[in-house]
Amino acid sequence: MTAISLALQGGGAHGAYTWGVLDRLLEETDLEFAAISGTSAGALNGAALKAGLVAGGREAARKRLRRLWDDIADIGDFRVLLPWFQPFLPMMRMVQDVTEALMPVSPQGMAAQIYSPYSWGSAWRNPLEPVIRDLDFSHVCTAAGPALFIGATNVRTGKARIFRGDEITPEALMASACLPSVFQAVEIGGEAYWDGGFAGNPSLWPLYDRALPDDILIVHVNPLRRESLPETPLEIQNRINEISFNATLLSELRSIAFVRRLIAEGRVLPGQMKDLRLHMVLDDRLMNDLSASSKLQPSGALIQRLFEAGRTSGEEFLNNCSDKIGRESSVDLAALFG
Repeated sequence: MTAISLALQGGGAHGAYTWGVLDRLLEETDLEFAAISGTSAGALNGAALKAGLVAGGREAARKRLRRLWDDIADIGDFRVLLPWFQPFLPMMRMVQDVTEALMPVSPQGMAAQIYSPYSWGSAWRNPLEPVIRDLDFSHVCTAAGPALFIGATNVRTGKARIFRGDEITPEALMASACLPSVFQAVEIGGEAYWDGGFAGNPSLWPLYDRALPDDILIVHVNPLRRESLPETPLEIQNRINEISFNATLLSELRSIAFVRRLIAEGRVLPGQMKDLRLHMVLDDRLMNDLSASSKLQPSGALIQRLFEAGRTSGEEFLNNCSDKIGRESSVDLAALFG
């Protein structure tokens, strides 16, 4: 049995790509997940994965992940709070696509600049709450199964907060997925929290524990490189978020590369620092093809497309890199930073 830790990025509805990757990895009976660090959609995927594994093993985990994303697809649009409006969403999306193509100014972008979830006051409801509360938290929080770490960002301090064990409540998962332009901040223990991606997308450092495997597989959702220059307000804001959310991960990867260089040069004693082996699954081409607004509009068709792409990426990783797990990194950090 080969053990690895998982690091799962956030990315709104694009997190369905991670579902596809996990679905394929769960078919490998000789691959064990020792720990999971997740942020935002990655946190939801991680919680569903663990709940399924604890409840009934690999097939139960696959079914639990599918149920999670079927429920998310039923939301239709994270910004629409009124259930009676859901049937009109396909028509609204078509109008949005036409106006984005024909108008020099994006109406959605303008709305994003002036809309606040606090405009609804006490009438606001988190559309993810029913989906999250459907998880069995006796399985999510148990010491059995993979260790689970959920990242959120403290609004007042800007620091990362990692929830683990009994700290992983429905509120902690909602905090991890709290994009502030769409959701109201989540209050936990007198502190307010936003999306964990601002402080770690995802945080790798909980996976440095000596008791955990040296191999970390990162499922990357936010594209590192975008070929087209963002022009509309929505595209610009989306790219700002992508750069911000990737920056924390890149900073941790640079630190890992530095430690690995010290170890290779014999400048630290053997065993003094953890010599991590990194692996990564991503599809930047697909993520470049998707619109910025699609992250907030989890339609069934989009989620199925992402799921299938994730399964394909998972298959490619297993074919090309599985023999490196336990031996060497399959990520060229020097090329990544170059």
